[in-house]
Amino acid sequence: MALVSADSEALCVPLAGGVSSDIYRVDLSGGRSVCVKRALPKLKVAADWRAPVERNRWEVEWMRVAAGIVPRAVPPILGDDRATGCFAMAWLAPESHPVWKALLRDGDVGTAFAAQVGDTLGRIHAATADRDDVAARFATDDIFHAIRLEPYLVATAGAHPDLAPQLTALVETTRRTRRVLVHGDFSPKNILRGPDGPVILDAECAWYGDPAFDLAFVLNHLLLKGRWRPAWRDRYLDAYAALTDAYLAHVAWEPRAAMTARTAALLPGLLLGRVDGKSPVEYLTDEAERAEVRAFAGALLRQPVADLAAVGRRWHEAATR
Repeated sequence: MALVSADSEALCVPLAGGVSSDIYRVDLSGGRSVCVKRALPKLKVAADWRAPVERNRWEVEWMRVAAGIVPRAVPPILGDDRATGCFAMAWLAPESHPVWKALLRDGDVGTAFAAQVGDTLGRIHAATADRDDVAARFATDDIFHAIRLEPYLVATAGAHPDLAPQLTALVETTRRTRRVLVHGDFSPKNILRGPDGPVILDAECAWYGDPAFDLAFVLNHLLLKGRWRPAWRDRYLDAYAALTDAYLAHVAWEPRAAMTARTAALLPGLLLGRVDGKSPVEYLTDEAERAEVRAFAGALLRQPVADLAAVGRRWHEAATR
């Protein structure tokens, strides 16, 4: 990628946290650091979860598209090497760009930042809605199925045969809906709180498809955090509402009711997938916690609601029983 010369010194420091890639901070001479990421063919989880390494290319492409819409919301791309499945981006120090997941874990649940996250996602979706050029650029259906639909919904259907018809229907609806550029892993672990607002990372699941997937994916985590940290459950629900409202303000490519209905239907499927799919959240370790999520998600899968606020109210009510 021509980022260093042959006689330059470079210290590569592996970073923790990801399961799908090797990620390094590379310290260069002169005090400069960059971040290098390489996609792995087999993800670092207990299940046998494999994915094409060319997804690295689509992550770079997503960041370049997003940079043209919300420039401060993605790190600058410094170079990419498709032959080896690597790319380099600017290094953003954790002191100035803490990970949103860590802030949420510690009770720092600001609704203003949640609204910024929803606003940023809404802007990206709105700017790419019904764009044939972007759709052709991100025809990554096979990759999206391999690293999103199969591990989160198809595998979960195998673990819950009684809910397989509902989960299979969610897969088909998501697979057929092609409206915007989807990030695919829009999670608090991939969002930094920068001085100028959210900075989004890890777009290797990028796909031109259903916007409901991104919105449901991040709202799913805000609900699950409330089970992880029950003392702050209402704070997470406030963030859930603020993010939803800010996002929906940008929805003009389809009726908002249709968008919210698909999101509300998908949300319990993803909740269940983070308990019994191929990539369960690492912080729900108590079986009682997991059982609560299963019961809540199962009830909504059997009797869906079309309103995201209704999902939030039910989650609040489930904690008071």
